[in-house]
Amino acid sequence: MARVVKVFRTLRNHWKKSTLAVCVLSYGGHWLYGKHCDSVLRREACLEAREFGRQLVSPHEQLRKATVILNPAACSGKANNLFEKNAAPLLHLAGMEIKVVKTDYEGQAKKLMELMEQTDMLIVAGGDGTLQEVITGLLRRADQASFSCTPIGFIPLGSRNSLSQSLHFQTDNKVKHITAATLSILKGETVRLDVLQIKGEQEQPVFALIGLRWGAFRDVATSISKYWYLGPLKTMAAHWFSTLKSWPQIHQASLSYQAPTPRPPEESPTVKPPRPSLIYRIIRRLKLYWIPPIEEPPKEEKPEPWEDLQISTLELSINTHNRNPVLNRTEDSLQVCVEPDTMTVGDFVTIGREKAKDPTLCTKHGHKLEASACLLTLPQEGAGFYNIDNEQYEAMPVEVRLLPRKLRFFCSSERREQLLSQTH
Repeated sequence: MARVVKVFRTLRNHWKKSTLAVCVLSYGGHWLYGKHCDSVLRREACLEAREFGRQLVSPHEQLRKATVILNPAACSGKANNLFEKNAAPLLHLAGMEIKVVKTDYEGQAKKLMELMEQTDMLIVAGGDGTLQEVITGLLRRADQASFSCTPIGFIPLGSRNSLSQSLHFQTDNKVKHITAATLSILKGETVRLDVLQIKGEQEQPVFALIGLRWGAFRDVATSISKYWYLGPLKTMAAHWFSTLKSWPQIHQASLSYQAPTPRPPEESPTVKPPRPSLIYRIIRRLKLYWIPPIEEPPKEEKPEPWEDLQISTLELSINTHNRNPVLNRTEDSLQVCVEPDTMTVGDFVTIGREKAKDPTLCTKHGHKLEASACLLTLPQEGAGFYNIDNEQYEAMPVEVRLLPRKLRFFCSSERREQLLSQTH
């Protein structure tokens, strides 16, 4: 008992050192527990991936080949370590033939796609920028019609992984997120995604999976990181300080658009009819020989009319419907959102916080319209910049055209079921 009293007396006399020791031990224990949980997640994922590798392969069947485009600079240079620890072991245990190609500088992924050989699947390991470069390089190829049929997997390793919300079940645990995305590639379930083709007057087209943003909210989003010292208030501060520099931040432009196109029905497997008798075939050939069918001239398709709209807005966005790719729609369309130019400063700050979390958000007062193609004409000077899939481009007059269900991406069954439940 005397020894216990002595210990408590010592802790009381040195309370500062005791408090520091408790904090250090608590943080260390929490860190070690987190590492243990990550190891358990990796072990479980490896056991699941090993089941794919144990599947029997026929003597004439070859191993599946996968080409991985890895951006080591993603996630502040941590992407290579994240891939080697969490994704690469699963791909190897599944019995795949993996070819990893690492990018060294910005824009290299576009050039690598020009040289890529045919593969069973393409895996993009990085963030929004890496994914946007890969699909742009892929769809710029002369033989893009055949390469666009290659299934694409996305392993979220970047600081921004917008498409991951449509393909994978969301979690705050980085290890669980990466391993779940890799396992969805092994399971092989895919979903069709729309693509935006964005073409300037002289530039080669750029392709996007999420959308294009132009306006005040986009401009403020690029400066939020400067106010890191304000912690959770940095987003509000960035929007409020921008209103002190200039207000209202109105953008003028001219927009022309075409109406959406009806979505063709899904092709059902055709049943081959029985072959007609020999006598019937002989009579039919003689009839065609003596009375050949009259060929009708092809019908000239009238181009869809363009509708013009003069806009004055705080922000214009053109987005795909890839946020919910399993939604059963009757039309193929992109969504144009024109935010009103009558917002107050308070509304601007409040809505800016929401748009920082979801850049594709369109407020209830925003003007929405569906289209299959858009022509955006900007003022000659001071147009600023676009954000195309969270990557910055110089703003210029562009044509934005929808390529419906152009690419096929691997999607987890859990996320598909969750998205389907949201549609009912």
